[in-house]
Amino acid sequence: MANSPGARRILPCLAAGCAGLLGTPAAAQLPGGNEKIVLEAVPLEINTQKNTAKLRDVVITQGATRIEAAEADVKGGLDFEDGTWTISGNVRINSEGGNLRSDKATVSFSGNLISRAVITGTPAQFEQTRKDGSIARGRASTMDYEIRTGTVSFRENAWLSDGCNEITGPQLVYNIKSQSVAGGTRTAGATGRIRITIQPNDANGKKPCAAPADPKK
Repeated sequence: MANSPGARRILPCLAAGCAGLLGTPAAAQLPGGNEKIVLEAVPLEINTQKNTAKLRDVVITQGATRIEAAEADVKGGLDFEDGTWTISGNVRINSEGGNLRSDKATVSFSGNLISRAVITGTPAQFEQTRKDGSIARGRASTMDYEIRTGTVSFRENAWLSDGCNEITGPQLVYNIKSQSVAGGTRTAGATGRIRITIQPNDANGKKPCAAPADPKK
């Protein structure tokens, strides 16, 4: 497998940190100016002295990012200037076409921006429909999503797949914006060994798991 064309293309990328989760990379885009944050929830308790709150049926949106959860425990107030929210119960985070699902997450706000979400589950799940029609899926015990860069770090039993080929390891990093593996295995140390499984082509030279052709083309 190490001498196959797919492996020769993928392994240098993983070592150096580059685009292309077993496929064609796309250009990454950084977010533009600040956009308003909209919060919808049922308030259970708001303590203005301690700057804390407890909310239910929470929906937070900012630009292309949408966060949903059954409950939220807020520290730092509701103005989103600088705070940490612990959300739990059917957590859903949608951003840039990526969908993250888990039991619990810690969401950080900084300067009126949703800056980061650390997602935990048994395991936490990730899914994104890529531009070529394939579906990227991932899972891990912990996912660390940096909203500004669009990168999701999969830690502890990390697994990524484009529906055909698979990458597993203790830590993997996927970029939602460029729809590609972004690196991260370089710093994993002696325990950072990864495994790549590449499906061979069939007798017609096509992968049996390839995305179907677009009928409009």
